[in-house]
Amino acid sequence: MNPERSQYCLIDVLKVLAAHVIVLHHCVSYGELASAAKELLPSVSTFLFDYGRYAVQIFLVVAGYLAAQSFENMMAVQAHVRKKGAGTVVQLALRRYLRLVGPYVVALLITIVCASLARQWSTDEYIGQPETIAQVLAHLFFLQGVLGYESISAGVWYVAIDWQLFTALAVVYAVFQRPMIRISILAVLIVASILYFNRHASFENSFIYFIGSYGLGILAYWASSVNAINANLGWVSAKKVLLTIALIVLVSALHSVWLRNYLALGVAFLLLYAGNRPYRHPQSWLAKAMQWASTRAYCAFLIHFAFILLANTTLLALHVQSPAISLSFIALVSVLSWIAAGYLYRWVELPIGRWRPAVLFHH
Repeated sequence: MNPERSQYCLIDVLKVLAAHVIVLHHCVSYGELASAAKELLPSVSTFLFDYGRYAVQIFLVVAGYLAAQSFENMMAVQAHVRKKGAGTVVQLALRRYLRLVGPYVVALLITIVCASLARQWSTDEYIGQPETIAQVLAHLFFLQGVLGYESISAGVWYVAIDWQLFTALAVVYAVFQRPMIRISILAVLIVASILYFNRHASFENSFIYFIGSYGLGILAYWASSVNAINANLGWVSAKKVLLTIALIVLVSALHSVWLRNYLALGVAFLLLYAGNRPYRHPQSWLAKAMQWASTRAYCAFLIHFAFILLANTTLLALHVQSPAISLSFIALVSVLSWIAAGYLYRWVELPIGRWRPAVLFHH
């Protein structure tokens, strides 16, 4: 398949929507952009500030769905995945690390430069203190949250969590061979996460905090996959488990309401019934635009905070007093983020994605 073209309409829409909502959420959260948005569009600004972060749930569910798809496809063509155990986990974890880290490092370096420039004009807390070598190294190995370092860029914690979640799924596939056992283990982790771990901030730097949403995406794929539901499962199926978890989440609302869990469930069921549907008109300009943006959503997510820093610094340096002009910079940040994402994808993410180091891909 051409890496430039995804064939799944709903997944593309969800990825692009989630990425752009995160961009807007951060725009209305920091600096001069936030002040202008609050003054001219108070209701919209408040909504994006309070609920925009929930778009991460969309990312998590879609990521789980795509990870399960990747593992199932891999197992269909590589029988050795079922036999190597710990070696397979290490191999898959390293492959995922390489997939994530290329554009991540480039975006961090750009953000560090932009933050250094921003400190010449502002002392706002969101810019952070000058980065240290230890802080940068912690980010390089996705350990900033675990080690307690300040984040260099908004939202990059997600990259570390994505790698943890993917590695955890690799462990499940390597250790447990029967689909029924995999589903059972995952169901326990999802329920434990949703009802306990996800409600305690002390776990937010660990995969267990997020595996509820990620796991719902995995179950959604398994429930819609012929490979996952077979005669070995008997009466137990991923779809039944997904429905049971949905019921548990709804019942838990009698104790407390967690909107992010409902959003994750909603996305999971959307993927269950429409995740594998192709574009109706794949040659239309809208489909091509969505496919283009979908492949670059990760890069847009990584790079946008650098443009927020630049936009706020420009407004301060030019002493712009007009809220309308400041607000227009939010649109500029959005456009520039996607343009830069195009180059970051083309020059960094795509070449690294095509790289096949022998040590990792040797059969």
